[in-house]
Amino acid sequence: MPWQSQVADVALEINPRTGLLQYRTVVITVPRQSGKTTLLLSLMVQRAIGFGIRQNIVYTAQTQKAARKKWEEEHVAALNGSQLHGMYSVRYTIGHEQIKWKNGSRHSITAPTEKAGHGETIDQATIDEAFAQEDNRLEQALRPAMITRPQPQLYVVSTAGTGKSLYLKDKVDKGRTLIDGGNRNSQTAYFEWSAHEDEDPGSLETWYKCMPALGHTISVDAIRSDYEDMKLAEFRRAYLNQWSDEIPELWLVINEQDWETVLWEESFIPEGNPIAFGLDCTPERSFGTIVVAGTNQIGNVHVEIPSSESRGMIDHRPGTSWIVPRMVELNERWNPCAVIIQPNGPAATFIPELEAKGVKVVTPSASAYAGACGFIYDSVYTQKVAHLGQHPFAVALAGAQKLDLSEGAWKWNRKAVTVDISPLVAMTLATWGLSSYGHIKAIEPWISWD
Repeated sequence: MPWQSQVADVALEINPRTGLLQYRTVVITVPRQSGKTTLLLSLMVQRAIGFGIRQNIVYTAQTQKAARKKWEEEHVAALNGSQLHGMYSVRYTIGHEQIKWKNGSRHSITAPTEKAGHGETIDQATIDEAFAQEDNRLEQALRPAMITRPQPQLYVVSTAGTGKSLYLKDKVDKGRTLIDGGNRNSQTAYFEWSAHEDEDPGSLETWYKCMPALGHTISVDAIRSDYEDMKLAEFRRAYLNQWSDEIPELWLVINEQDWETVLWEESFIPEGNPIAFGLDCTPERSFGTIVVAGTNQIGNVHVEIPSSESRGMIDHRPGTSWIVPRMVELNERWNPCAVIIQPNGPAATFIPELEAKGVKVVTPSASAYAGACGFIYDSVYTQKVAHLGQHPFAVALAGAQKLDLSEGAWKWNRKAVTVDISPLVAMTLATWGLSSYGHIKAIEPWISWD
């Protein structure tokens, strides 16, 4: 792939003054499943048979067991299936694993400990999955074994780590400083593919900028599926190559300050103005929400979760058994211009019962719903919507994420979030219903939800 070629071309650059390799250290940090194993194996094979003299190559990963697994199942297997088969022999003895080339070069594994490399000289060492190293003891063990060799190289390769990945984080910080400073004489080559903290984690544009294997060995559909199913922090580290301390706080779509800006406690829907209801529930049906939208006293869209003072509750409640009777009650009292439910959402199961009880339900198409999501977003930033500061809206927006569709369209992502976004979905549906059917006037005066 292009990114692999770029790394190999730069990592193997020759200093014209010395005729030797320019870089003694090569740091590579990329998202998972980008193809680093193929790159590393290619570099190790080039070292073994392309340097003219016998070379000693060692490979290690987060544990010796993991290194053995990678060496046997991927390094040896790939070579056995290549045109190089027959140019080497393999020893599988535990603790003495080795690929021995006919020219005398050796490709072995070592334990990721402070004793790695002791008693031998090393020409090329690879620390794979470097996020697992909590300190630099492994590198300190390998460096002395390379000091007498004419063209040694240490490869440090990994996806972003956690708070314990002190060794890798130091490499990343120094590498970024090196790039920013433009030091052309450095003996370290640094490569990083990652998303900036301000970039949308669900955007196709973001994915293509930081996933060098996307479109080559990884499909957009596969990434989209993982984005929907994985927790956001896990997705960011694995596929956006972001560190936990670089991951921004929540409120990823509509930020908290902008939502606070459209808080107006005096907002209300005047008598006679049309209203629409949106209805939604969580996929596991642990919570349900009903939201009303109407035009307020200054012509903006007012969104609210109806409340019942006599019952001491608002219409965002545990379970779903209350939804149908409450929606029937609200429909009879307020004669809304529309009651909206997503046809493919979890609340779609309420449609037959509601219609049997005289509630006419409208279901938006997928494109209409995507447009409604965009409308909510635009309405907040242009201050054309008002709310009363109800907590369920804030919780939903704080954890909400976008799921890109096509041609710039998006919708609220249900699967990857860890919060209840049913208030946000119901609000989106209600505003769409108001904009689509709001020319019909409400019959009853606006007094109280009871």
